[in-house]
Amino acid sequence: MKQIPVRDFYIGEGQPLTVISGPCVIESESEALFAAERLKEIFSRFPEVHFIYKSSYDKANRSAYSAFRGPGLEKGLAILERVKREFDLPILTDVHAPAEVEAAAAVCDILQIPAFLCRQTDLVTAVAKTGAVVNVKKGQFMAPWDMRNVVDKILAEGNEKILLTDRGTSFGYNNLVVDMRAIPIMQSFGFPVCFDASHSVQLPGGCGTSTGGQREFIPPLARAAIAAGANCLYIESHPSPETAKSDRASVYPFDKLPELLKQLLNIYNVVNDDTTCHAL
Repeated sequence: MKQIPVRDFYIGEGQPLTVISGPCVIESESEALFAAERLKEIFSRFPEVHFIYKSSYDKANRSAYSAFRGPGLEKGLAILERVKREFDLPILTDVHAPAEVEAAAAVCDILQIPAFLCRQTDLVTAVAKTGAVVNVKKGQFMAPWDMRNVVDKILAEGNEKILLTDRGTSFGYNNLVVDMRAIPIMQSFGFPVCFDASHSVQLPGGCGTSTGGQREFIPPLARAAIAAGANCLYIESHPSPETAKSDRASVYPFDKLPELLKQLLNIYNVVNDDTTCHAL
């Protein structure tokens, strides 16, 4: 399996656990700075875990026209650049169109292709050409083995810095299920696999004009994914989920993260039999 470089660490087999976390969307500059500071403090208690800050400047795939989308490209990237500079954190954000890619790559360490857009060749190749780490979420409508074609598109542009993320699979109307077989299947392509525990508990469009969710299932699914061999976890989080402007039913509260991280680290160390890492 290829080791994927992010700043001063790697994601991949035999590497420490990496967790991607942060509010789904940038709600304001002050909120983003507060979230980054709190999360950096929480993750500092777990030096064996690498932390990547995630937030989106725009959420283009909202359920309804009236849904909050974020500050937009220019203002949002300026906020993420400040987070990166002031807290010395690697940054991940979504990109939704080829025109956004160059500007986003100038600020962010990882560019993420949303699940709904993972088959959009122009977007995939534009991101690949930047040379940035590319995180592609498997579409809810796709079998895991179909992600091989996405990998090939990125490799065709000379970029081997690839992460693949599972975020559940459509199961009837307004529901997702998780098939843990997707983790080893996508790892067989030669690249690390991340599991998105927060989006996997969503109920897409389940609230009519917004997406519902069952955040109580984040811990068991995250634990199961680590047991299944996931190299990385993606857990969107928020200091006050009930007031979150995006995905409020599926973001994880900051105050519950430490206990969950402790559990996940214990499982990760057992699965990887890494005697150099010790849980707190």
